[in-house]
Amino acid sequence: MKLDHLIINISDEYQLDNRTIDEIRENGFPYEPKWGKGTKGFRASNLWIGNEYFEMIRLLKQDGGGWREEWVNHYNQGHRGLICLMLDVEDIDLEYQRILNKGIDITEPKYLQFKWFFNLLTRTMPWRNSYINFFKGIPMQIGFQQMKDKKSLDFMREYMVPNSRDNGIEGINKVIIKGEFLEEDYELIEQIFEEGEKDNDSIIVNLSNNQQLIFQKSSFYSVEVFTYGNNENYHNGKIKIENVHVLNCK
Repeated sequence: MKLDHLIINISDEYQLDNRTIDEIRENGFPYEPKWGKGTKGFRASNLWIGNEYFEMIRLLKQDGGGWREEWVNHYNQGHRGLICLMLDVEDIDLEYQRILNKGIDITEPKYLQFKWFFNLLTRTMPWRNSYINFFKGIPMQIGFQQMKDKKSLDFMREYMVPNSRDNGIEGINKVIIKGEFLEEDYELIEQIFEEGEKDNDSIIVNLSNNQQLIFQKSSFYSVEVFTYGNNENYHNGKIKIENVHVLNCK
């Protein structure tokens, strides 16, 4: 299990405001907000960070134009920031059954689909997703993803451009999610991540590829994302996308 991408509800400025876009680019992230999937109801833009990425969503219409209903509802209620953390798994059916056997509500793995061209056509993406219910204390959920096959994965990697790797920022190695987690949220986290270690008000999860995921109790919902790379020009550079704070490290 490893980090794949963060789905972030965003305001207009992150796709339309030149100053905001330039601030992201100046810190080593060659962001092209006009590239990405979308319909008449939503627009996605991707920030590619090595093999990981941010999928940033702006609704164009209240119905979301085929986007996931729960996320659309949160967006329309004013939510901005991280809405879902997606984790890549080797066998999503096995993961689904493991979690289901614990009595945890989880959606059946399905290929991501959305309507386009006046709702006449359906686009199917080459991966399956499965989602756990939202946490009680913060407006966020965890999802799992598995690519259809190696050919689809290789195609996806070629599609992940422009990429911060071109500027020596190689990927994401740590994500800290802070918020008003309830005890039942922590119980859920400990059931999902059996190897997680509890440390005072935090749960630390070590993932594949030397990645780390930390859940930490706080009075304010925020997310810290740590990238790594070898370009000293961008070390200690920072960007902020809604409630997600990104720090470039060595």
